[in-house]
Amino acid sequence: MAEITAALVKELREISGAGMMDCKKALVETSGDLQEASDWLRKKGLAAAAKKAGRVAAEGLVGAVAEGTKGALVEVNCETDFVARNEQFQGFVGAVTKLALGATDIEALKTQKLPGEGHSVAEKLTQLVATIGENMQLRRTVRLSVSDGVVVSYVHNAIVPGLGKIGVLVGLESSGDKGKLAALGKQLAMHVAHSNPQAMAADALDPAAVERERGVLAEQAKASGKPAEIVAKMVEGGLRKYYEAWVLPEQIWVMDNKSRVKQVIEAAGKELGTPVKIVGFARFALGEGIDKGAGDAA
Repeated sequence: MAEITAALVKELREISGAGMMDCKKALVETSGDLQEASDWLRKKGLAAAAKKAGRVAAEGLVGAVAEGTKGALVEVNCETDFVARNEQFQGFVGAVTKLALGATDIEALKTQKLPGEGHSVAEKLTQLVATIGENMQLRRTVRLSVSDGVVVSYVHNAIVPGLGKIGVLVGLESSGDKGKLAALGKQLAMHVAHSNPQAMAADALDPAAVERERGVLAEQAKASGKPAEIVAKMVEGGLRKYYEAWVLPEQIWVMDNKSRVKQVIEAAGKELGTPVKIVGFARFALGEGIDKGAGDAA
């Protein structure tokens, strides 16, 4: 059983929005398992909400770049925000992000030569570690492309152009006016940064996450004391809301807080006189999924 520390209780409180004593009880009931404790609180109706952005547990920068029909995101981690604001570090991340447009994966990116230098990305990173004195990791990268249309990049609250803590790519497929597509893509990218969708369709969501949600909803519905057929309808209704929260086309458009994203895309197609399709998106939030205490950002 994990030790129920004050830090663990605080972390659960930040995730769930429940009170400190309820969080402590939940952790005791679940032997210190954070995910199970979060679900326990929700089953008891004590959690404020299930939707919570990934915890930022490492410093560094996310870089985003787009050129015409292709774009790329890169995350480079360091130990402190002080280094993330270092011009030398920022220059490195910016250069690596541009190189990512032509790299197939993270390993290929590490072998790319930096412009104006004889060093590869991996070699330059080693130099920076020695010069700046902090551990650094080229953690991940992703590319997005379309055959006809635009790829748009966006960095939320950019520290410098193209670099910040949340980076987004959105790919729009259409033969319509590229300027108007780019403007729509920028709004979509801002929406993705804010709403953090997880998939383009319900069947693309993590099956384990969907089943966990179904289990929580079933427990909540059973507690109502209603007949089994009503309970089943309550669960399915709850799942529809879950899909609306996490599937991009089903989300409420943040620009007006009433339309669905799919309706916005359909309306854009009518305005342009040709169909518009979101072929994909990518969102990197700095440090998401990293255990800060593990000491290894990779």
